[in-house]
Amino acid sequence: MAKLCVGTSGWNYRGWRGGFYPDDLPSKRWLAYYAARFRSVEVNSSFYHLPRESTCREWDRQTPEDFVFALKASRVITHLSRLREVEEPWRLFVERAAALGRKLGPFLLQFPPSFRSDPENLERVQRFLASADFRRCRLAMEFRHRSCFEPAMLNVLRRFGVALVIAHSRRYPVPEMTMTADFAYFRFHGPREWCSSSYSTAELRDWAKQIRSLLQRGHDVFAYFNNDNGGHAIPNARSLERLVNSKGSDP
Repeated sequence: MAKLCVGTSGWNYRGWRGGFYPDDLPSKRWLAYYAARFRSVEVNSSFYHLPRESTCREWDRQTPEDFVFALKASRVITHLSRLREVEEPWRLFVERAAALGRKLGPFLLQFPPSFRSDPENLERVQRFLASADFRRCRLAMEFRHRSCFEPAMLNVLRRFGVALVIAHSRRYPVPEMTMTADFAYFRFHGPREWCSSSYSTAELRDWAKQIRSLLQRGHDVFAYFNNDNGGHAIPNARSLERLVNSKGSDP
């Protein structure tokens, strides 16, 4: 059966103490608390610094057997090098993440708004995908320039089975629902203010309808809320999961 993984982009937010996390819960136990309530999490911190193997093993130890980690690739790969000569940082990133074992979900590669679908960048993406060893994991790419939603880039993603991330916000263009892989990947950055606004039930119901259709067609779906400021990600993720599972009725 198709798998639904809904969660948030990260879990280690001090602003969630007293709201989501109990006031007296030590921060070292936050992941275990989170994992008892959600099936998956997107690790956003790996974009800024490479996690140690020991850290990944500790994450594995604190979470249930069926928990899934989606890891955001290092900015060295996507922003600083822009896929140019990234074989070694990519190898190291995958090697560290492998410590998660069967709990390792998709790798997310998020590109800057200046990354266009021009001939040079198309060639870089193709070269990276042709050489990158991602046999043991799935890849999803989030673009923030409209040209990357056009056929040239989409055809490259389809050729390698890489998911186009459906990222929603008002800051950047939102791609149409387009399947380029055997799974779908959604990121919700907030419907109004960037990472700081909440989705209404009506807005989430529309997304739930699309996700339910994908699941019925046999596609796994990964969906993460990045509107963590103000604690909106937690209730939004809960509501979306309920709406998908309740076939669109009010939670």
